[in-house]
Formats: sequence, C-alpha cells, structure tokens
Amino acid sequence: MARLATTGPDRIHARRWRALTLIAAAQFMVIMDTSIIGVALPRIRDDLGFTQDTLSWVFNAYVIAFGGLLLLGGRLSDLLGAKRVFAGGWALLAVGSLVAGVAGSVGVELAGRAVQGVGAALIAPAALTLLMMLFGNSPSELPKAFALYGAAAPAGGTAGVFLGGVITQYASWPWVFYVNIPVAVAVLAFTGSLMPSAPRRAGSIDLLGAVTVTLGLGVLVYGVVRAPEAGWGSGSTLLALAGGAALLAVFTLVQAKVRNPLIRLSILRTPNLAGANLAQLLMAAAWVPMWFFLNLYLQQVLGLGAFASGAALLPMTATIMLIMVGLAPRLIARFGAKTMTVTGLALLAVGMVWLSFARAGGSYVVDVLPASLVAAAGMAAAFIPSLGTAISSARPEEGGLASGIVNTSYQIGSALGLAAMTAVAAAHGSGQTGDVKALTNGFSAAFVGAAVLAAAGAAASLLTLRVPRPQAAGAGAGEEANDGALASAS
Repeated sequence: MARLATTGPDRIHARRWRALTLIAAAQFMVIMDTSIIGVALPRIRDDLGFTQDTLSWVFNAYVIAFGGLLLLGGRLSDLLGAKRVFAGGWALLAVGSLVAGVAGSVGVELAGRAVQGVGAALIAPAALTLLMMLFGNSPSELPKAFALYGAAAPAGGTAGVFLGGVITQYASWPWVFYVNIPVAVAVLAFTGSLMPSAPRRAGSIDLLGAVTVTLGLGVLVYGVVRAPEAGWGSGSTLLALAGGAALLAVFTLVQAKVRNPLIRLSILRTPNLAGANLAQLLMAAAWVPMWFFLNLYLQQVLGLGAFASGAALLPMTATIMLIMVGLAPRLIARFGAKTMTVTGLALLAVGMVWLSFARAGGSYVVDVLPASLVAAAGMAAAFIPSLGTAISSARPEEGGLASGIVNTSYQIGSALGLAAMTAVAAAHGSGQTGDVKALTNGFSAAFVGAAVLAAAGAAASLLTLRVPRPQAAGAGAGEEANDGALASAS
C-alpha cells in the first residue's frame, strides 16, 4: 500500500478502481473457464473419444486442481506477496490453455485442463487478497468493490456458456481455451503498474498438505463419477471413496501437527466463517450441475445449436449482473447478510425444482427461461453476502488464507456436486444419448438433486450464521456495513 500512498488522492482513487477491473477480470476468467467448455462438450467428446459418463472430467480436471490447490495458493499469497502469485497464476493459466487447445487425446486434454486449474488456484486467492489491500481500509467503497467482484463470478460462469457457443458454432472448440491467452497477456502487462506490492513474509510451505488434499479430492470425485458404471457397492467404488476420505483425514492430521499448515484449523471456529463457507460449498454444488445439465438439455433434448444454446442463457447473466451490482449491496444493508444468504439459497432451490419439470418435447420459453431466471436471482442474492461474510470473518493478516478457504469451498462444492449429480442423472437414463425421454428424465433427476443441495444450504445458513450484535452508539454506518459482512476493516 506504500506505493499507492505516494500519489495524490484522485490518482490513488482512479488507480484503485482500475486495479479492481483487473481483479474482477481475473474472477470472471477463472470461473468462465469452468463453464466455457459446456457448449463445446459434445464436440470435444466426439473429437477426442470421451464417453458420455467420462465427459464431466473435462470440467473436473480443472476444478479438482483449482479447488485442491486453493489453500496452497492462499498460503503462497500470504508468504510471497499477492501480486507475485497473481502474475504467476496468469502465466500458468496461459500455458494450460495452450495445451488444452492443441490436445489430440483425452490424456493431453485433461493435463491441459489441470494446468489451467493450477493457475486459477494461484489467481483466485491472490485476487481477493489484492482487493482487500486496495479497499479494506475504505468501508464506504468496500461493499461496491465486493459487488463488482462478486458479480464477475456467476456472470463469468453464465457468459462463458454464451461465448463457448459463439466460438464452437463459428470457429472450433480449441478456441474456448485459446481465448484465455490474449487476456492473460493483457493482465500481465498491467499488473506491475496497478497492483499494490507486499513484502515477503517468513514461513514454510506445507507441500504434504497440498498433495494430500488435492489427491483426496481427486480420488473422492473419481469414485463418485465411476459409481454409476461400476456400481455403488463394487470394490472399486468403495476403495476410491474410502481412499479419498482417508487422504482427506491425513490432510486434517497434517494441518494439526505441522508448524505452518495450509490452514490453521482453529480459524474454522471463527464466528460465521464455517457457516459462510458451507453456504458457498452447497451453493456451488447446486449451481454448477444446473448449468452443466441445462446446457445438455438445450442441445440434446431441445435440439438447439451451440450458438443458440449459449444465447439462451444470456438472460441469466443479465439477471445476475442486475441483482449483484444494482441491488445486492442495498438489500444486504437493509436485511443483513444472513437473511439474504438464506433467502437466496431457498430461491435457488425453487428454480431448480421448477427446471425439473422440463419436458422431452418442451420449449425454451416455457420450460427453461422462467425457471432459470428464478435460479439466477437466488444465486445472485446469496453469493455476495456469503462471500463477504467468509472473507471478513478472518484476521487481516490471514486474508490470503480466508480467500483460499472460501474459494476452496466453492470449487469443492462444484466438483463434488457435479460428480454426484452426474451419477444421479446417469442412474435415471442420461447415458442413453439417443433417447430424448430418457435424457430428460436423467436431467430432471439432477435438477431435483441440485435443489436438495440448495435447500440444505439455506437450512445450514439459517442455523449457523449469526446476526452481529448492535455495538455502542456511534458505530453507525460502520456496523451496518459489517452486518452486510462487506466491511471487515470497519
């Protein structure tokens, strides 16, 4: 922050918001990379030899590396400086995008997606740490910064579907990966001049913890994805699930024993932090399967082309942007973060249930549009307050850790939710690609399962999140902002 202080107030203000543009772009891109492949999946499957059941690994290879290494990314951000880690993450994302684009086989494609995920795991916590460095001491501006940052995530997810449709329809699927490269070059060009620097801190890196949590998540997701084909009671499924659980248990033990763990376990006892992260996890576990199967429904059941399928979800993006940027900060200030989180997750569940009634011979206007808008409104209402609560609950010096934890929660929820709903859909007929009725039944079952997860998130938030107690007179606006969990510096 010292570098920013050497300039005049107006220049500092303008530079800070330009830096936020890069930070929001980072969040937009790392989440877009989870969704941009959605419309292209059928062509990737045909060209590279994926099966319908293994196709979700184009998504999971990215998300597991992303989610599994986010805690390491947060730790590196605290030790090496968020600016350095941010830049390094973008370089890796560009390399992974190139590999994924030129891939001619399943193995190379998944390797490229994994490298993309590693880059994203460095970018995401560093971006949140940089945001707090820039706006953490400005309670009046922090809610606006969080609103723009928060809108970038689901907007990136939904906009990625549209962009993926345009690229797949008018170019070729490798360009859904190549599009990251010029963006990465542009971000790297401006990072040095716009982002605040922080000195290195003393400390070690818990590599054993990083390895065990990443392998644990990967093995666990593999077991869930393979279960419909191998059988839930088969030896391979039980071995994978037990192995994943054992690796995560080892990770927990390592965190309790090492001097400088990836995650200080006692931080989870911080009021509201665990509850807010649970809300993010269950929200992602419901939201990500929704767009994944909604894409397949639009193309495989309604018969829409790649461009039309992407365009069909643009109203969701508009809804998300309107609510997050225009309404969410005011609604949080009026009703509080807990009320908004619970209400948003409940609304998301309603939208999912509505989508489950989609028909094999349905139409976009009747079967998709209204339900998807309700789901988008719920997601938009819950995302910012739960994110803000998770970040602002931690101590300032653990900003990278808190950022890593909440991003990990979201990505773990994404991976496990999609794996579980893929299994549910397959068990109800989604693997029968030539049978429209069977496909619809499978997708409907996945929507119902996602609704259950969103409803569980609403219930968990109602039970675990606390409403801040009123402070002494004079706290005023600072307490209002804190009640929205968006003004941690107040």
